[in-house]
Amino acid sequence: MYLQHFGLGEAPFSLTPNTGFFFGLAPHVEALQVLQTALQTGEGFIKVTGEVGTGKTLICRKLLNEIPSRFHCAYLPNPYLTPDELRWAVALELGLKYSTNIDQQQLTTLIQQQLIALSAHGHSIVLVLDEAQALPDESLEALRLFTNLETESRKLLQVVLFAQPELDERLALKQFRQLRQRITFSYPLRPLTRGETSAYLAHRLQIAGYQGPELFSQNNCMRLAKASRGIPRLINILAHKALLLAFGEGAQCVSHQHIKAAINDTDDAKGSAMLTRGWFAALGAAAIVVVSATVHWFLGAAA
Repeated sequence: MYLQHFGLGEAPFSLTPNTGFFFGLAPHVEALQVLQTALQTGEGFIKVTGEVGTGKTLICRKLLNEIPSRFHCAYLPNPYLTPDELRWAVALELGLKYSTNIDQQQLTTLIQQQLIALSAHGHSIVLVLDEAQALPDESLEALRLFTNLETESRKLLQVVLFAQPELDERLALKQFRQLRQRITFSYPLRPLTRGETSAYLAHRLQIAGYQGPELFSQNNCMRLAKASRGIPRLINILAHKALLLAFGEGAQCVSHQHIKAAINDTDDAKGSAMLTRGWFAALGAAAIVVVSATVHWFLGAAA
């Protein structure tokens, strides 16, 4: 790839949410502060929503990595579960050992007993769900019933939901009014501003080990910000492609043409009416093989 060409120690614009690249951008820091405050006060439901690619999973991992030791976290990365499957998954995350022959009522009783035992040992129990918009309606109701488990002084279980805006649309329905009223803290993630996009690019390059002259000019940073609409995942995709092009031409920095070609090659980038791949023709024969294989691998990993 282009790592050696630019003197990089690792890929700066990978799509994998890596907390090592976490940058203190205002929307991400504010979301973490809301989460930490809500957890400290013992609220039942906490919700963070954002469009695809705005950094929800990264914030989720950052929270899990830094949460104080007194919290016992149960984490469900894929909540597309029936109510029964949800109870089994929660029981497993709480460390319960049980027979598969028990019924759902018995399982619920075991979960409650485990929550009481953990609470008695000074633990606050938090259930964290990523991609919560995937929860079926019946499972959303089962989740609400979990938060009915409480002592005289506090809830036995707090729930943190990371979700796309589709969850808000569902919660606005009358059938979910009880759950909606229990969400006491909510934070909507916004896209990055143009200034934040520039700082974001520079930060990731620095973390990846880059020490040379400016790779992305301010004008090109602005072009990336506009095309990506400030969505970090799209910024990563576009920056990665632009660096591939610069590498293929042996250039030491990214040009306007590299940015333009990367935008034209990305379906979801603003202004891309159709997918074009004419930019490969400008590359040398050897570079074509390297860049083509890398782009297909990268896009396959992002799917």
